This record gives sequence, C-alpha cells and structure tokens, in this order.
Amino acid sequence: MTVLPLFLSDVGGSEIVLILLVILMFFGSKSIPGIARTMGKTMHQIKQATQDVQNEIKKSSGDLKADFDLQKMVRETTDIIEKPLLEESVKMDQIIQTPTQFSKPFGVANPSSPAHIPSSDESTALDQPAAEQENKDLAQEK
Repeated sequence: MTVLPLFLSDVGGSEIVLILLVILMFFGSKSIPGIARTMGKTMHQIKQATQDVQNEIKKSSGDLKADFDLQKMVRETTDIIEKPLLEESVKMDQIIQTPTQFSKPFGVANPSSPAHIPSSDESTALDQPAAEQENKDLAQEK
C-alpha cells in the first residue's frame, strides 16, 4: 500500500481525472505546458529560497559558535584571574626567602645573651612548693 501526499489522501482516481478535465477546458491544451513550466520554475525557486535560508542559518550559527567559543572564554578568564595571583605568589616567595634583620623590640632581652642563672637561695625558693615556703616563714617568725 502506498502512502499518498497529504492533499491527495482523500481524493480518488476519478476525482483527479475530473480536475484535470476542468483544467484542460478552462486553460486550453496550448497553455497547459506553459502553466506546468511556470509551476515547475516556481517550485524550484521556492526550494532554492528554502535552501538559501537554511544555508544562511547554518552560516550564522557557525559564526555564532566561533564568536561564542566557551572553552576559549574560560581559558582567558582563568588567565586573567591567575596572573595577579601568581605575581603575588612570586613576590611572597621572594620576601620569605630573603633574610631580614629584625630590630630588638623595647623591653625584650637579647636571646643570644646567656640566660640569668638564679642564686642558690633563689633556686631553692623556686623549687619548693608555696605551702612549704609559708611553713618556713612561719617557723622563722616564732
């Protein structure tokens, strides 16, 4: 079973013959080839115009894809963001690696000088718990 185009799906064979006879009587046998030729040219022009529109759409979408290259945009953006960060990282590395001389803050002992060694009285006072020290003090007062 063959599928007929949409406009011929409800038209029978005898109806098609009747339509062709009306066209033949209305236009005449001499003008029908010219009408068919004109209809063929018109159909060709319509197909050509449709093809041109499709080609233009494809071309513009291709241009749009080239303009809207997402991966390129991402690379450029990451380069813009990373460049200042890398520069600051290099500066910080240089600062960390260069030795600097720090000045001694006011009131802080020089760490390179020998530490204060307490005398024997001070060391015993520091070694004993506070309660034993109080007991000694009370015994001396009596």
